[in-house]
Amino acid sequence: MRLVSVIPLLFVFFIHTLSSQPVSDIVESKILKEKSILPYPPIQERDIMWKKYVWRIIDVREKMNLPFVYPQAPFFKIMTNAAEKGELTLYSPEDEQFSYNLSDNELQEMLFEQDTVEVWDDDFNVTLVPITNELNYEDVKRIRIKEVWYFDSHYSVLKVRILGVAPLIEVNNENGDFSYERPLFWVAYNELRPILAKERVFNPRNDASNTSWEDLMEMRYFASTIIKASNVHDRKIEDYRSGVDALLEAEKIKQEIFNFEHDLWSY
Repeated sequence: MRLVSVIPLLFVFFIHTLSSQPVSDIVESKILKEKSILPYPPIQERDIMWKKYVWRIIDVREKMNLPFVYPQAPFFKIMTNAAEKGELTLYSPEDEQFSYNLSDNELQEMLFEQDTVEVWDDDFNVTLVPITNELNYEDVKRIRIKEVWYFDSHYSVLKVRILGVAPLIEVNNENGDFSYERPLFWVAYNELRPILAKERVFNPRNDASNTSWEDLMEMRYFASTIIKASNVHDRKIEDYRSGVDALLEAEKIKQEIFNFEHDLWSY
C-alpha cells in the first residue's frame, strides 16, 4: 500500500519536471526579483542645516570598479535596457536638473549609429550598404555621479545621497586621438534605484551573494575621484588645477566635508 501511494507523487513530480523550463543553477534565483527597496527616511527642508553638492568620476577600469563592466550584466546595459522597455527615463546630457527627457528617437540615435560599408561585386563595382552599429558598453569607461552631502539636524548626522548618474563616452578628433569626453545622458537616481535593487552585482568572493546594485551604491562600494564641488564660479577642478594638484584639491574637498561634521562636536 505504501508503494502504491508513492507512485502518484512520483508521476506528478516527473510531469512537473518535464513541463518546467530548465534552470542553469541549483535553484532558481528569486530573492532579488521579489526584493523591495527600503525607502529613504522622510526629511524636512528645515532640518537640513548644511549641504554641499559634489560630482565624482567612477573609472570602470579600476580593479574595485570591475563589476561595472561584468559582461553578463554591465551597469550601462542595465540602464539602457530599462530605458528601451520604458521603465526608466533618460534626461538630456546637458541638463543636470532632469527637466528635459530624451525622446524615443533621440534614444535610438544615441544607442544605434548609422553607417555605410563598401561592398564590391565580381565586376569590381562598389555599392554602399547601410549598417547599424550598436553602442558597446565597453566604450563607456567612466561614469559621472552627482551627489549631495547634507547635515540632518533632526538626527544630528552627516548623510550623503546620490542624485544623478551619467555614463561618459570619449570623443576623438580627426586623427583618432582623444579630444574630450561627454555624458550620453543623465538618469535620476531615485528613478534608477528600484531597477538596481532587482539586479545582482557580481561578487568575486561569492557567487551565491544576493547583493544588488542598489546595495553596492548605497554602501558606496566603489572607487571614485571628486571632480567638482559647488562653488561660486561653477568650475570643475580641472579648470584651475592639473595633474597631482588636481588630486590634492579633490582630497582637500573630501577632507573639508569630513571636518565639517567633526568640528560640530566637542570632546
